[in-house]
Amino acid sequence: MRRIMFTYFTSDPSSRALCSPMLLSTFSHFSLFHMAANMYVLWSFSSSVVSLLGCEQFIAVYLSAGVISTFVSYVAKMATGKFEPSLGASGAIMTVLAAVCTKMPEAKLAIIFLPMFTFTAGNALKAIIAFDTAGLALGWRFFDHAAHLGGALFGMWYVTYGHELIWKNREPLVKAWHEMRTKNTGKGGGRPN
Repeated sequence: MRRIMFTYFTSDPSSRALCSPMLLSTFSHFSLFHMAANMYVLWSFSSSVVSLLGCEQFIAVYLSAGVISTFVSYVAKMATGKFEPSLGASGAIMTVLAAVCTKMPEAKLAIIFLPMFTFTAGNALKAIIAFDTAGLALGWRFFDHAAHLGGALFGMWYVTYGHELIWKNREPLVKAWHEMRTKNTGKGGGRPN
């Protein structure tokens, strides 16, 4: 299992499997604590995003965010020459967090262990982006800062522009996809619908 997990469930631009780990690495975690921390943040913010976007769009955005944040991580690793594998749902979860913080910047948030200190969602997003920018610039290796930044920027972009550009205009794309599949089926390639 270790070889399969390392090949397909960790993202590394020097790996022989490049595409599938871009999605699958978002479903693997280093430790139980890593998974618990990510799932707590996802649980805390996902209901707000589902209220904004709906279940179907949330799933599409979350899975896309996993791929996009991993791609940004690949680009940063290629630019710096540091080919270290990474894994976890943090990049996709940063999309969810950034989407909520962008749409509801005045919402009050608190850290689970320090509930007496509250801050606005807008300030939390600024602090997270500043932390990950510093981590990327200074070469900190505790987190995949590039994936976090990619996820946060995608979340901010999606709730500001992407919903209108992509989701509301998906019907022509779906029709084109079905037409392409129908043509391929008629030529003997592909499966029938």
